[in-house]
Amino acid sequence: MNPIRPAALIAALALSPLVALAAPAPEPMRFTSQSIAMPTSDRIFPDGPGAEAVNNNCLACHSAGMVLTQPKLTKAQWTETVNKMVHVYKAPVDQADVQTIIDYLTALKPTP
Repeated sequence: MNPIRPAALIAALALSPLVALAAPAPEPMRFTSQSIAMPTSDRIFPDGPGAEAVNNNCLACHSAGMVLTQPKLTKAQWTETVNKMVHVYKAPVDQADVQTIIDYLTALKPTP
């Protein structure tokens, strides 16, 4: 068995950083601007108590058609959903409108 010579060990350790420097640099990340066309809709929520609050607060992010085709939810489920939009997703909903929105959505009849 050959003992490792100290000089060879020192040379190997001294040259090892050079091997890393000789490796090709990774391709840099390139970012580009993108644009997308969002679908538009003039549809609003049906008239009823609270429709104005829902139209003023919810249509900024959701189409009426998307909400109106959801399955019927209970008041507790709508409360959880609206609170998630406000507190988790930071929807700019006026706090004074939250209960009105929940009541309106709870009373909705789903559209097939």
